[in-house]
Amino acid sequence: MSIVALLKSKIQAAILEQYAHSAPFEQIMINETKPEFEGDYTLVTFTLSKSLSKKPDTIAEELGTYLCQQHPTFFASFNVIKGFLNLSILSNWYSDFLSVNYNNAQFGQGNSVSEKIMIEYSSPNTNKPLHFGHLRNIFLGDAMARIYKNAGFEVIKANLINDRGIHICKSMIAWMQFGNGATPESTGIKGDHLVGDYYVRFNDEYKKQISELESQGINKEDAEKTAPIMLSAQELLRKWEAGDSETINLWKTMNSWVYSGFDVSYQQLGISFDKVYHESETYLLGKKIVEKGLEQGVLYKKDDNSVWIDLTAEGLDHKLLLRGDGTSVYITQDIGTADLKYQDFQMDRSVYVIGDEQNYHMQVLQLILQKMNMPSAKGFYHLSYGMVELPTGKMKSREGTVVDADDMVQEMKDMAQKNTEELGKVDGYSTQELQSLYYTLGLGALKFYLLRVDPKKKMIFNPQESIDFQGFTGPFVQYTHARISSILRKAIDKPINDDCSDYTLSKVEKGLLKTLERYPDAIQSAASEYNASLICNYVYQVAKEFNSFLVDHSILKADSVSAMTIRLQICRLTQHVIRHGLDSLGIQSPERM
Repeated sequence: MSIVALLKSKIQAAILEQYAHSAPFEQIMINETKPEFEGDYTLVTFTLSKSLSKKPDTIAEELGTYLCQQHPTFFASFNVIKGFLNLSILSNWYSDFLSVNYNNAQFGQGNSVSEKIMIEYSSPNTNKPLHFGHLRNIFLGDAMARIYKNAGFEVIKANLINDRGIHICKSMIAWMQFGNGATPESTGIKGDHLVGDYYVRFNDEYKKQISELESQGINKEDAEKTAPIMLSAQELLRKWEAGDSETINLWKTMNSWVYSGFDVSYQQLGISFDKVYHESETYLLGKKIVEKGLEQGVLYKKDDNSVWIDLTAEGLDHKLLLRGDGTSVYITQDIGTADLKYQDFQMDRSVYVIGDEQNYHMQVLQLILQKMNMPSAKGFYHLSYGMVELPTGKMKSREGTVVDADDMVQEMKDMAQKNTEELGKVDGYSTQELQSLYYTLGLGALKFYLLRVDPKKKMIFNPQESIDFQGFTGPFVQYTHARISSILRKAIDKPINDDCSDYTLSKVEKGLLKTLERYPDAIQSAASEYNASLICNYVYQVAKEFNSFLVDHSILKADSVSAMTIRLQICRLTQHVIRHGLDSLGIQSPERM
């Protein structure tokens, strides 16, 4: 039980004993005491005033007196400031907490819960490589999967690949017209990059043809519809949907190039999936469900045979689910895929990591699943996030203005190398060790920076700021971990005391232990709020407080063996929390820097 939960239980019992009133846990508000006041934790008594028919000051005085009298081995003292009850905890509690957990490899790992969660993320298209715009999605999905696993849930990591449609055919037709049989092997270009180049080439040629048609007096709208390369792409899509063998073979070949490229990128990013779905295998599944919805009367058909759902009661509009010719629209496919995922795993919760530009689409999908009483509606959650921009502005794939994920990782690694060499911290490393360190620092900086902002907010990524060894960055937290590891290596032969009861924790030591003790709650909060930035903020706070602790306290040259023993235990627990916390974000913790 965390100390806050323990406090709440003691206060709840005190209220029942003192006032014969049963106060629910959520009514008992506990905060850490502000630094300018004496105390460790503060009870807000204003929420109790009405139900107890007493003034906040009176409640605070009575509860403070009762708690200190009934629990003298837990509470040291109390004071009341304008109705707030500030409680001081005896240092022994923190000493006992440290002795139990400093060598506890499971600290922060939640108890197993009987709830299964699927997190769907990444979801790339096979007409281009993973680019920088994908990375917030990928890192957020991976971090939430790790956080949920650490919170005790069973987690399935899923990836739905968009491998069909007109955008895929655009890359294919451009390769057919301009590729001259080019392959990744013949060009030396990574497969996903090669296919992406032809997607850009399509757009360049499309613009050129539109301009030529306009110069012939055709208006822009008609030019866009009749440009030869667009007509060719549309014809290729019709052939694909008809199962034309030549078209299907080329589609499979080019997709295989992309998948090979994706595999390399995912491995480099430290990303893996438990289940991969392909839209080419799921896009027809929703039709049968729509037909069932018609039979149930949940959906309706218009005179042109198109099928719709009425969502006006929910403040939305009428939504098309099947065209009059029987072809499906995008949301039809999503309905089928949602059902397939549930049939495969029967998960209790389904989390979709999708950008906020799809908020309306996801709201509609959830309502449709609910109205049709589909089991996949259970636990539906859209983890919406804001877009990421570079200082230069937005990126567009079709115009070739995106930054590839592979290039960004390489740039971050190069920046980590430059910063490390400038700091002169490369002595004693082999070339292989240095390359591994630069990769760890660069990727850690990238992940941490993209995860440190509340996902609901848009953000601008500043590469130079992200790699800084000072401030709210991944490398700062990683450096703190390496610093602790260095201290512990030097302490291997140092004497220790089995009994440190003669040592009294300092205010700084106690403060750091208070923060460390909150780690399990930080994991649970990040899970319940779908917010990995809470872990970024938490591990950064731990790193800051540990570095302040080092300023005030000598460890290996402590005044006594007991002091050194306690401080080394604090080091071990801090090291574990930082390592476990960074791992929850998908970030490695170097032993040396």
